[in-house]
Order: sequence, then C-alpha cells, then structure tokens
Amino acid sequence: MKIGLMGGSFDPVHAGHLRAAEEISEILELEEVVFIPALISPHKSSETMTDSSHRLNMLNLSIKANPHFRISDMELRREPPSYTVDTLRSLNESNPEDRHYFIMGSELFVEIDTWKEFAELFNYSSFVVLRRPGYDVPDSASLIPLALKNDFRYSYSDKGMDVFAHTSSNELFFVDIAGIRVSSTEVRELASRGNSLRYLVVPEVEEYIAGNGLYQLEEKL
Repeated sequence: MKIGLMGGSFDPVHAGHLRAAEEISEILELEEVVFIPALISPHKSSETMTDSSHRLNMLNLSIKANPHFRISDMELRREPPSYTVDTLRSLNESNPEDRHYFIMGSELFVEIDTWKEFAELFNYSSFVVLRRPGYDVPDSASLIPLALKNDFRYSYSDKGMDVFAHTSSNELFFVDIAGIRVSSTEVRELASRGNSLRYLVVPEVEEYIAGNGLYQLEEKL
C-alpha cells in the first residue's frame, strides 16, 4: 500500500492538517493517510502540550468522516520523546511491503539535519515537503540540507512536483498545495480569548475544546 504519514503534536488538529493530507493523498494517489500524534515532541516542552488523551480525541473527531484517514497511537504508547526515525523504522520492519510517504512542511524540512539519525530517515520512507502559499520558498534544491545533498542521485519534475531520487530508492517530493494557512498556535490563542474557531477546526472539535475548557488562560491572582 501507498501510505501517507503525518506526525505532530496536533494540539489541536486543524483544517490545515486535514486539507494538506487530502491534497497530498490525491496528488500521490495514496491509499490512506495515517496521523501519528506524538506523546512529547523532541523540539517542544511537555509542559506546554495538552494531554494526549484530548489530542487523540480531537483527531478522532476530525477524521471520522474520511475512510482514507486513520490514526496510529504508536508514539503515545512508546517512551518519550517521540523520534521520527524510530517510528519509521518500526513501521518499515512491521510492514515492509508498504511504501511510506512522510508529509511535512518546508519550514520543518530545512531543520531535518537536527533530527535524530537524520541520514537514516530516507532508508525507511519517502518524504513529501509542502510548499504552502504565503511562504517565501526558494528553489527546491536549496531547501535540502548540505549534509544530505550527496544522498540524492538525480532530480526530475512530475505533475508539477520537484522530485529528488535518493540512493535508498525512496524519493523526496516538493509539492505546492493550496492548503489553508492556519497554525495550532493561532487556534489555541483564539480559543483562549473565547473567539470562534469556525472553519479552522471541524465543528465537533470546536465543541470539544469549549466543553473541556481547553486552551483557557489561567486566571491571574
């Protein structure tokens, strides 16, 4: 199977995540997209993250209407922090017949050489880098960290994508998407002020956030 993978804290999951997953699923003809929430992300403080049970519940509410989307709680069950290389290695070992495509934004990809065992990542999965509207993105080749450039043999264009062939036989895709420009930080800030989250999260998630009092500022004494 061709399976897209989308990792992150999803605190909360929002329309930007869902729309990106849908667009990439269509462009690359993926059979499903798996959302993998992290228990604790290596680059984020655990003290600022919402409890994983809430984040998982909001994911379930967000994807229940799409039969091609599903959730894996593998990182929630593993000792923190959540390293992508460990997740990809585990998926590759348990399902070697599947072809995985890890989906991420260009702002994260340019820092991929700071990730644990970053040179090993492409041995387990192809990577799909999203170029969103509104971001100043240079040419695709310049986004590849210097430490990885020699690992790609050649490049080509396909369906408007820039594709780089890795020595492992996996590939690196740079894809322009329409997307929805919103971040989890913006959603949390709006929720903390009691503002509407309509069209930024699915209605069930807006109700869940309000009903559980999530993202509310602590009252100052």
